[in-house]
Parts: sequence; structure tokens; C-alpha cells
Amino acid sequence: MNTIIDTGNHAGTHAGTGRVVPGSAPYTSAQGSVYTPGISAETVGAAALFLGVVTIPPGQRTKAHVHALHESAFYMLSGEEVELWTGPRLQHRAVAHPGDYLFIPAGTAHVAVNCSAVQPAVFVGARNEATAQESMVLRPELDSLVQ
Repeated sequence: MNTIIDTGNHAGTHAGTGRVVPGSAPYTSAQGSVYTPGISAETVGAAALFLGVVTIPPGQRTKAHVHALHESAFYMLSGEEVELWTGPRLQHRAVAHPGDYLFIPAGTAHVAVNCSAVQPAVFVGARNEATAQESMVLRPELDSLVQ
């Protein structure tokens, strides 16, 4: 059941209403992670925010890509270990575990690798781009740099 809360502010797209919404159906993004949108342009008409659950299946990785126009942030909920490779040649490696936050600036090439062969890596993700399939550019020439 959706609950509508009148905030009294009737400016903007949402005519002053807050919303409680169920998550949308998951989909596999072009870069390879599985997104379950919660708040997005498609689910609530958001203009500048995406918030959802992002999963990298066991033993999988994303394709090398760049979010040309927006920043992304993630909180790792569960899994074991994820490598985040960033930089022009994916030369910087950081390791995330449950409880860690990840930040990816706009225009930064990156790959995320789920190092577990058993557990999915699950994140809450947010970005300042509201659409489900955001302004993402694949960088296939970088894929072979991360195994």
C-alpha cells in the first residue's frame, strides 16, 4: 500500500506530496550490475535523484564504464569483498567490505569486481541522475586491464 503525505509545499513536479513506494523490478544494466530502482524518474518522477539497490552477482564484475554527467555513491550492505578499480587506466584499486561507502566522481572510469564466488555483493546506491539507465558510457578498451 502506498502512503501519500501532504507536505504543504505544492511547488514542483510532485505537487507537494511525499511518497512511500515499493522497489521496482530488477534489471541488468548495460555495465553488468543488477539494479532494483526505488526512487527514480520512472518510479516517482524524480528530477535529480536515483536511489536503489545494486547487486553484483558472485564472481562477476562490471564492464569498464564512465558516468559522464553524474556522481555515484554506494553503501555496501552485504557480500564479502569488492574491488573498485578507478582511473584513466584503471590503475587505482580500493577494496570494499560490508559497512563501507564508495564514491565515484563524474567522468571517472571504473570497474567493480565481486571477489566472492558464493555471495552476491549488495549495495544501496544513489546518484544525482534520476533515470534508471543513466548517462553511462562503456569503455571496452579498458576491460582487459582488470581481471
